[in-house]
Amino acid sequence: MWKDPIVEEVRKVRQQHAAKFNNDIDAIVADLREQEKKSRRRLVNLKPKAPRLKPKRA
Repeated sequence: MWKDPIVEEVRKVRQQHAAKFNNDIDAIVADLREQEKKSRRRLVNLKPKAPRLKPKRA
């Protein structure tokens, strides 16, 4: 099976980050939110999207 080196790198970084928090999802999310506050950029957007009531016309 072919392995994409970029995907492998992303997975490695993700695994390293998770290992810092003992794979505790609550701690990982808390860290990401803290990073978001420091950078002033949105890393996690939890706002629900409004449902589309009518299909778009071409």
